[in-house]
Amino acid sequence: MTPAQRTAAQAIIDGPRGALYGPFVPLIRSPELMDCAQRMGEYLRYRSAIGVRLSELAILVTAREWDQQVEWAIHAPIAESVGIPAQVIAAIARRERPAAMLVDEAVVYDFCVELHRTKRVPDRVYADALALFGEQGVVDLMGVNGYYTFLAMVMNTAGTGVPESGAAPLAK
Repeated sequence: MTPAQRTAAQAIIDGPRGALYGPFVPLIRSPELMDCAQRMGEYLRYRSAIGVRLSELAILVTAREWDQQVEWAIHAPIAESVGIPAQVIAAIARRERPAAMLVDEAVVYDFCVELHRTKRVPDRVYADALALFGEQGVVDLMGVNGYYTFLAMVMNTAGTGVPESGAAPLAK
């Protein structure tokens, strides 16, 4: 590793992730990009205005939309541990709208699916998100979708190996 790569890797190891894994393995080849990305991801994953539970739900929708096995393997168990019901996770895995969601979960799900599939968010869905989360929350929700899309692109391109997980792999 170059000195810049070692510095960027150490920042991840010393942070809340505790190790260099997943998307950061291919990203280490561009240490400045990796450093910028990991700082954004640290905010979005651990401190966003929508909270960890809803961030994890948005991550799962993004992983499903991008058929991203690594994101799914890592985040499906985390999502369940922070309160996303197993039946919601299973429905997302099947590409189905979950039948029983809390209001905030339904707003996040609809926002994310619209953003990924239509590249827009309809006024009604945007208004629902704005009413629940405020402007910062809506921007952070867009950020979660964009950041995890970026990571999905990186890992899908690099062929990143899937870690062992209690989550069943996504069907194609």
